[in-house]
Amino acid sequence: MNAPLMRTLPSMPGPCPVIETARLTLRPHRMSDADAIAESLNDYQIVRMLARVPVPYDRQDAADWLGRATSGITPDWSLAITTGDDVHLGVVSIELRHGLWHLGYWLNRYYWGKGLMSEAAGAAIERFFRRMPQTELHSGAFADNAASLRIQDKLGFSILRCGDLYSCARNAVAPHIETRLTEADFRRP
Repeated sequence: MNAPLMRTLPSMPGPCPVIETARLTLRPHRMSDADAIAESLNDYQIVRMLARVPVPYDRQDAADWLGRATSGITPDWSLAITTGDDVHLGVVSIELRHGLWHLGYWLNRYYWGKGLMSEAAGAAIERFFRRMPQTELHSGAFADNAASLRIQDKLGFSILRCGDLYSCARNAVAPHIETRLTEADFRRP
């Protein structure tokens, strides 16, 4: 008799954690974050660097995204980047897409240039690797997003390839650089 085929499911990192850093609290999103997300993502300087965010972006778009992000249906982590007074500054997410784990992030423009994203992404990656050792983490950035590429380089990501990716906000295909990080190459900022 033949044994039934068993499909191995990838291991999962568990529920979205709360992570404290020196300056930030990363926490699971809540529906009350909709206004702050809509305000941030209504800024073209932010969304032009993101592939999947449409322009314009309003509160209903944020509520729709939050409905998926907070549902618990997927194994993804969608962490709100907040300050001690719970002000929503941006997002760090680690998502399972097409069988690969992907890091994504954005930050409200008024908080750029302060090292907050390196701190937030580094903390999320460190926790992820503690739960998912020997897992590769993929990311990337549009080629004209030098700040994001610097963050990834600082964290230890290496370039896999360059290609083109459609951007909803730009309504065009743009050059995109794909990156990858292993636990062994990770550098905590």
